[in-house]
Amino acid sequence: MEISNQLIEQITELVVQELKKIESLDDLSTEKKAIKGKDPKEVVIGLGPAFLKTINKTINGLPLSQVIKEIMAGIEEEGMVPRVIRVHKTSDVSFIGKEAAVLSGSGIGIGIQSKGTTIIHQKDLYPLTNLELFPQAPLLSLETYRAIGKNAARYAKGINVKPIPTENDHMVRAKYQVKAALMHTKETELVRKNAGSTQEEIL
Repeated sequence: MEISNQLIEQITELVVQELKKIESLDDLSTEKKAIKGKDPKEVVIGLGPAFLKTINKTINGLPLSQVIKEIMAGIEEEGMVPRVIRVHKTSDVSFIGKEAAVLSGSGIGIGIQSKGTTIIHQKDLYPLTNLELFPQAPLLSLETYRAIGKNAARYAKGINVKPIPTENDHMVRAKYQVKAALMHTKETELVRKNAGSTQEEIL
């Protein structure tokens, strides 16, 4: 294969374009940094990096815009205040939930991956422990997400939570395994390990 000046120029241009993409991905200077809240009524919801960025629906097709509104509505129904942040440094739902809890005024946070897996976390717990975990995202409904918001708010208030009815299907993992892996890969591609979390406005 002959290497011409034209080929070198084309390759150089492609490399420059890719570098610009990476630079734009790392630029969070225009986004508002998420800080620790002081309001004891606050429950923070931590979103995965790709949530409503490159992924817009859960693994079972629920619009993420509606999912986040249901969680927020559940929190508000309990008289508490939702705040939404985006966690950039991980795509692991346990660590997303931990980050949300640490930044929450009440110490209670919700972590949600773009495929829909959700966790309720408390700031003093280790990342891989939690208050409640909803791992079977394909079986979660909008009603479930609203109930998750309500339970997180009840933890923040220090009152008893209510059992959240969920379906259980042993075949669902095999059925959605490939799609789950692809969605997780897509989310992980947006992880920026050294980036702090940023504030999100949900309209």
